[in-house]
Amino acid sequence: MGQFPRHRLSLVLDLKELSIETFIGHALSPALDSICVQETGPICITDMLVLVQDSTHWLQIEPLTSTVQGVTMFRHRTPKGSYECTVAGLRWLCERDVILKYHFRNWEPYSQLLKDMQYTQGGPLLDITMELGELEEVHLPHFVCLGTNPSLRNEMKILHAEEHGVSLEEVHEVTRFHVKILHPKFSPIALILRLLSWNVDVHCELILYLTVKGETLISRLYLFPWNPGQIQAVELQEKSHGSSRILISRPEQSFKLYSFFRLNIPCSTSINPQKIHLIQRDTTPSFFKAIVKITGIDIEMELFGDDERTAWKEKVSRYEYITDTCSTSAVSGAGGPAESSLTGSAEQQLRSVRTEFVKQVSRPVLNELLDRLLQHTVIHQEEMESVKVIAERAEKARDIIDMVLRKGTESCSRMINLLGELDPNLWSQLQISVGVPTEW
Repeated sequence: MGQFPRHRLSLVLDLKELSIETFIGHALSPALDSICVQETGPICITDMLVLVQDSTHWLQIEPLTSTVQGVTMFRHRTPKGSYECTVAGLRWLCERDVILKYHFRNWEPYSQLLKDMQYTQGGPLLDITMELGELEEVHLPHFVCLGTNPSLRNEMKILHAEEHGVSLEEVHEVTRFHVKILHPKFSPIALILRLLSWNVDVHCELILYLTVKGETLISRLYLFPWNPGQIQAVELQEKSHGSSRILISRPEQSFKLYSFFRLNIPCSTSINPQKIHLIQRDTTPSFFKAIVKITGIDIEMELFGDDERTAWKEKVSRYEYITDTCSTSAVSGAGGPAESSLTGSAEQQLRSVRTEFVKQVSRPVLNELLDRLLQHTVIHQEEMESVKVIAERAEKARDIIDMVLRKGTESCSRMINLLGELDPNLWSQLQISVGVPTEW
């Protein structure tokens, strides 16, 4: 984390004077990075910027989904409370029972209009309908990073796509990943951002899919500004091709919109295109396609920015892509005998079932597992807090298992045994077992 200037600044909040110098220790979260302001806690400070943060507790819920004329529809029925959709990232606050449904809309009909207005997309375009009741607040997801350019929050507007044109609305409040609107009236709605310059940082998504063709592994690495609608589109397309998603780490920093990136995979025979332009697309996002011979080795990936500095690195273990994408016979023929997920060290076993663990483990088990891992000193308090704030179940599961895998065989043994206690059915399905003393 970067160093903050040691200035004394007084604020008057509820008629009480607070000194930033004395308050700063409580305001900064251990998970706060130097790029973006954190969304937890009452106040957050980056350099000398002071933002009032969203301190509401949001209950994460999964939507009911249906398909209407090829469009995926999301529907929620909720009593009084504050909620967040685990798929779309949409948040809402209601004082009584409500029923809302929504789906992602294509930006293409409004692309030229945005250019004429000198605005660009700042998040997904959502078409929201209230079937019952009304909302006190709605918080729309966005991908704009405010940490390096706080003045951008003054250039944000809410766009309403209406039958005979569009209208703009002021944003009530901006937090790290959301913009707040009070007493909203709905039409297709989204955040847009005035383009004063090209110097805009955005939160990005990296998604990796692998496909096996004989003894060849085909990887597709997607890079695009974070957008749950596009994540959904990529998943649908890749599933239709029979590809397997490999969960990878997210970039630790935001990227500049309209910049270029190149990918290096030392063991690949080809990578196309050579560079990707980071822009918003209404069609399938840009991706690197790499061809790799299956030789039973780990696959190292490195993403470079315009300045040739490393923007992201990842190593895909042979156990992951062998388990997820290849049959045992195919791998044996390519590079020697494949290891069964029932043998090997605890670390090897846990790594071999990583994808199935992420797919199947429930949210209550994850929460209990976090507490037990902390209790047995497998993880420390700051690590637990950094995972607890993750809303998406699969993302939380991935972070937990990756955190333990980095700590070695003994920690993996403890997690396997804890999982056996907390979810015997899943433990049995994964077919993992190691001998660990019952008292730690």
